[in-house]
Amino acid sequence: MVNYLELDDEIKKGKFKNSYIMFGFNEQLIKDYIKKITNKLVNNDFISLNYDVFDGSTVDFDSIYNALETVPFMSEKRVVVVYRANFLGDNSKNFNKNGEDILKRLEDYITKIPEQSIFIMYYVFDNPREKITKKIRSFEKKACIVEFSKLKGLGLQKKAKEIFESKGKSIGKAELSFFCSKVDDNIDIIINEAEKLCCYAEDRDITHDDIELLCHPKESNDIFNLVDFISQSKPEKAIEILNEIMFKGEKASVILYMIERQFRIMLNLRIGMEKGKSKEALSKELRLNIYICDKMMNQCKNFSVNKLVKAIDLCLSTEKELKSLSGEAKFKMELLIINIAILR
Repeated sequence: MVNYLELDDEIKKGKFKNSYIMFGFNEQLIKDYIKKITNKLVNNDFISLNYDVFDGSTVDFDSIYNALETVPFMSEKRVVVVYRANFLGDNSKNFNKNGEDILKRLEDYITKIPEQSIFIMYYVFDNPREKITKKIRSFEKKACIVEFSKLKGLGLQKKAKEIFESKGKSIGKAELSFFCSKVDDNIDIIINEAEKLCCYAEDRDITHDDIELLCHPKESNDIFNLVDFISQSKPEKAIEILNEIMFKGEKASVILYMIERQFRIMLNLRIGMEKGKSKEALSKELRLNIYICDKMMNQCKNFSVNKLVKAIDLCLSTEKELKSLSGEAKFKMELLIINIAILR
């Protein structure tokens, strides 16, 4: 099993495997690497003839087999992708809608794929805390397994430094270390935070104060995910994140403040969206990073203005209870999450 930074090095060297199974929480990052592989191996003028993509929830084995066995046309390779291959999840069925055990057939065939073809399928986690499944591990000796996990330590610093350099900006070791400690270890966030810092610093060096001023703390991403699960009517997932934040030692009152703040921003975004304001305008008006603004605008689609107002009212009621009534704070926070998730 390799991580995506190792895959990146292999792509740069022009070294490719016959088959890849990718997994992780960040689907966009997975798609970006599939595009990198395709761009290297398939003649763009004939992309429609040498690139096949199938929905993992409906695909059958014969469709995959026929695509992989077809000779590429005016191109070095043929690339076949199965996206959102949910049959790779431990809690999912191996069978497609026709009752075919697609997982078993792929296990038997994957080592026989012709050299002319590259097979890629990927599985997206429901949340960042999910781990590699047993079904994916069953392919370890037969395909290249690529983990799209969060970056850590020196690997994170190396990637962040490369991003700054790609934007024509150098950054000191101390500042780089501080930057990596401040931002969430998600490549999309790192790219956008680096872009923001480069634009802000312009021709001068990036300083500790710049990073302190502009970069969002990691906890904000946990709160974003918590609220996101509430918006998807998945309170059990939101409570998992709540428990993890509280286990780290964060007080219920602080978490509540951050949740309430998130809903207040979303309310302003929702009102702005209904007035026809653009992402760029709202980002500037609310002083949000353009990437964060875009994600929160998507989140807002699951909330009406009325529902957001009710969510804020529930937060205020919970705040009063935490201050004035006895009882376990954790229980009150869990009840808040459930009550917001069932709002109509």
